[in-house]
Amino acid sequence: MMIAIAAAFVSFIIVFAGVPVLRRIALRIGFVDRPSPRKIHRKPVPLMGGAAIYAAVAVTFILYQGITGLSLTVAVGGLALVAIGLTDDAFKAKGRDFPVWPRVVGYLAVSMLPLSFGIRIMAVTDPVSGKFYLFPEWLSAVATIVWVFALINMVNFIDGADGLASGVSMISSATLLVAAIIKKQPDTALLAAIIIGACIGFLAYNFHPARIFLGDAGATFLGFVLAVVAVEGAFKSATLLSMAVPILALGLPIFDTIIVMLRRLLLGKPLHRADNMHFHHVLMRWGLNQVQAVSFLYLIAALFALLSIVLLLVQK
Repeated sequence: MMIAIAAAFVSFIIVFAGVPVLRRIALRIGFVDRPSPRKIHRKPVPLMGGAAIYAAVAVTFILYQGITGLSLTVAVGGLALVAIGLTDDAFKAKGRDFPVWPRVVGYLAVSMLPLSFGIRIMAVTDPVSGKFYLFPEWLSAVATIVWVFALINMVNFIDGADGLASGVSMISSATLLVAAIIKKQPDTALLAAIIIGACIGFLAYNFHPARIFLGDAGATFLGFVLAVVAVEGAFKSATLLSMAVPILALGLPIFDTIIVMLRRLLLGKPLHRADNMHFHHVLMRWGLNQVQAVSFLYLIAALFALLSIVLLLVQK
């Protein structure tokens, strides 16, 4: 546990020290998210926060974990997502939209990467009979790819208010950290702690009024690394009931995305088209300011987290 705390502190320092440098660079070259009718902010905000988050998590995890399948998955997959995200963010900075299909293909390729390093949803245990059911290889692969691909997009979808995606990711990471400690999984506990440190360091600059944004690079990376932690940790040796633990730990982005997608289907809108139908948009239309809306969603995420831990303890 002391190693995890030390690693979280290193991750925090890298982000806390690195963000001001990246912010100055972004402002100097015009790498900013410009206001629009759909967006909440009213002045250009730098978009390079994701690079700091990635550097902190990847470097710190390799420093403490060494070169393993898990650390390579985080480093290689994260680098690909940051590259895609920064390209998308560069288009935004110029007031243009990056085509959706190259992003989808890239996200899908990254979602397959964990399989190459043996990270996959493999089996489930029946809590009544105690029988262990090993998934067919094709089902294991499909389940893993769908889960990772979904989380990459879901965390990105909720990144629409100052501090929301980074704060919710911190809460989800804390939940997965507790789950890893309970299940005696030191590797995933270490990675979850490192994510927490990075998110805390970033929130110092990202909470309202935000001085820098995650951008697609940071939001997709956080979704990816949280998905990987869940697959390697909470989903491993899971029972039918405890399969709900990682789903609840990431409950806010999951349910936000499901509800938004259902609304778009009912209204006949393209599923990939950004809009103002997410939870934070609705709360602000109801009269909450940005800090109140984000704080309320933190509370909801924490309630999901508490429920997931209770469920895990019941299974012990």
